[in-house]
Amino acid sequence: MGEMPSIQQLEYFIIYGRVKNFTLAAKEANITQSAFSAQMKKLETLLGVHLIMRSNRGSCLTQEGEEFLQRISTWMAYLHEIVYDFQTDTEKAPVELHIGILRSLGDVLMNRHVAYFQKHHPHIMLNVYDMEEEEILLDLQAGHIDVASVYLLRESVFNRYEKVHFCSDTMVYFAPCIAGLPSVVHAATMGELPFVQYPPKYLMHEACREYFKQNAKEPPIAANLSTPYAMIHFCNQNRAGALLPERLLHALENENGWYRIFPEMKLDACLIYKKDNPKYRAIRTYVDYILRLNLKK
Repeated sequence: MGEMPSIQQLEYFIIYGRVKNFTLAAKEANITQSAFSAQMKKLETLLGVHLIMRSNRGSCLTQEGEEFLQRISTWMAYLHEIVYDFQTDTEKAPVELHIGILRSLGDVLMNRHVAYFQKHHPHIMLNVYDMEEEEILLDLQAGHIDVASVYLLRESVFNRYEKVHFCSDTMVYFAPCIAGLPSVVHAATMGELPFVQYPPKYLMHEACREYFKQNAKEPPIAANLSTPYAMIHFCNQNRAGALLPERLLHALENENGWYRIFPEMKLDACLIYKKDNPKYRAIRTYVDYILRLNLKK
């Protein structure tokens, strides 16, 4: 048997197979494009087949490349699973779960979960990232995060992943500096008052716009802020309101200054992950914990 391809070459090829672009693949692999291309040519030489068809218009996988990608991806996932299983079983190193939290959900809700896993599952370390939907999609695809908590407002973008519903978030109107509001605030009333919104590129920006479009006119914008924490601080200092998850306000012990809304606005909160992730056992431990936690409520 001749020289075998290196694990790194196979990992690089899998990256190319996913993005099908040398520039993007080299960037993800964190090497120069010329070095990446050289590794792919070396892999083809070792296998004795052309995996990638190159032309002035770009590149694509050959039929042999497609077949090799399918087989090697399955093998690589199994290899990673073996490594993680031994690391976990021998307790030499904890399995690190990288968890992306949609920014509007609020990552402070993870504090309780991190503490729980430190106590009850010390072999699993939770690393938490505050992200927006586009970042979550890119990092799930690249394998930089293992699980994501998202609002399933555009289900089709997550069709490639496992989706597990864990709660319906009730949105409420947070406006502690606006006096005289009733216990239930109608959309028409909110449409007349200064409103704190997410920036235009954010998923929740469109969700709020759609809510007002269906039920009232859009309110005058007092500020465009990127996190629910900044919105809470702004509304605590200014005569303005914001739509925020009731669950987040409870977690931050903000029990006053917010109101139920009509029509109600509920968002489907889901956990998203790849079923073929080598950390699948650890992912399921986390997912099952989140489901048990929310079933108790």
